[in-house]
Amino acid sequence: MYIVQIASECAPVIKAGGLGDVVYGLSRELEIRGNTVELILPKYDCMRYDHIWGLHNAYTNLSVPWYGAAIHCSVYCGWVHGRVCFFIEPHSQENFFNRGCYYGCDDDNMRFAFFSKAALEFLLQSNKRPDIIHCHDWQTGLVPVMLNEIYKYHGMEHQRVCYTIHNFKHQGIDGVNTLLATGLNQEAYYFQYDKLRDNFNPFALNFMKGGIVYSNAVTTVSPNHAWEARTTDVGSGLGHTLHLHQDKFSGVLNGIDYDFWNPEIDRYIPFNYTHDDFEQKLYNKKALQERLMLRSGDKPIIAYIGRLDHQKGVHLVHHAIYHALNKGAQFVLLGSATEPGINAHFQHEKQFLNSNPDVHLELGFNEELSHLIYAGADMIIVPSNYEPCGLTQMIGLKYGTVPIVRGVGGLVNTVFDRDYDQNVPPEQRNGYVFYHTDERAFESAMDRAIDLWYQHLEEFRNLAVVGMKYDYSWNVPGTEYLKIYDWIKHKW
Repeated sequence: MYIVQIASECAPVIKAGGLGDVVYGLSRELEIRGNTVELILPKYDCMRYDHIWGLHNAYTNLSVPWYGAAIHCSVYCGWVHGRVCFFIEPHSQENFFNRGCYYGCDDDNMRFAFFSKAALEFLLQSNKRPDIIHCHDWQTGLVPVMLNEIYKYHGMEHQRVCYTIHNFKHQGIDGVNTLLATGLNQEAYYFQYDKLRDNFNPFALNFMKGGIVYSNAVTTVSPNHAWEARTTDVGSGLGHTLHLHQDKFSGVLNGIDYDFWNPEIDRYIPFNYTHDDFEQKLYNKKALQERLMLRSGDKPIIAYIGRLDHQKGVHLVHHAIYHALNKGAQFVLLGSATEPGINAHFQHEKQFLNSNPDVHLELGFNEELSHLIYAGADMIIVPSNYEPCGLTQMIGLKYGTVPIVRGVGGLVNTVFDRDYDQNVPPEQRNGYVFYHTDERAFESAMDRAIDLWYQHLEEFRNLAVVGMKYDYSWNVPGTEYLKIYDWIKHKW
């Protein structure tokens, strides 16, 4: 099968969050299975050019219609860790992708509307006709719209679109200028409720809604998050649209790259180990204590790795530090705050706790240190308010670090409570789950994990080993996406 991914990110060359990891990981898995995969990306001035091999100008005269005129583009081709990537560079006074950033500009809507238009023009003019176009998040929501309303009448009637939503919070809201710029034009037509009109603002167009309405299949990044998006406020106003299109909407759990996140081969940890020689993990724990100048001794280490913001349940992360210390555990935090107030709060806590030998707060992000924390910690907390998929808990499981998670999104699909989960046999349970957002619920889950460590250490280690045996690689989601591709290829 010939598959083209159109996205605003691809790790490690363009990475602002989990989207980049998914685009790269899924593309790699699909290629391993014998499919032809190409990626179309913006050519940002600030992307990691050191991760691109053989970058060359592959298509010099791409003319993209825009506002009744045209913008000339160059398309570069290079290999990103084995993946064939095309990078679109527009030559215009707007400098769409020469901003020193990926996102955060006042005209982001126009930047990515242009990118979507340019990606389709590149496919059209270069005579590329993939079986499947797989596009991602609001930035490419207009791809299926323009494909069905414009490009299918110019020789692209057989292309099918899978549209994956990674974050419902950001949807791409704009006005009539988008229609004029892209050549869609017909204001009265697209402002109908069953087309692009935002569900709550009759004077706005919604890129993500357009992606849902016009694509052949819609996915999000876990089965439980798909249910949440359709039936709760997690869908950020798109629940009714998802309900109308539920026959083509599903959740496919993301995977993680076991070539990178794997204690058997991890080059960032001093002692490699498997579930068969789990005792080697203890040496990494000692190495972590030495590196962070924690007190050596027989105490469980509880870790948090991730952003410090409201989505991640920052109030519970803060509470976990002191509750862990009160329960006789050590605590390690590695994360950066997205808001000045949160950053100032944790900077204060770092200074206050600086002399405590049982806690270390590392404010920022350090890739090498994150690997050592996963390998050295006994437990990892993920108390998110919402979590579409979550990678932290899956990495923790692979490293034998027992997850303590809130029962939302993909956390529910990956972590099964040792004591209470009735849907999974006891021998397959792999962590601890709590459901409410209050401190008492969180403490209950933490207490059960800490008590098991102190009172039945062998049972705790067995629980960790069970987690290591779970397969959350791209193998299963790769199979799921190929089924979806095959379905839309033959159904429509």
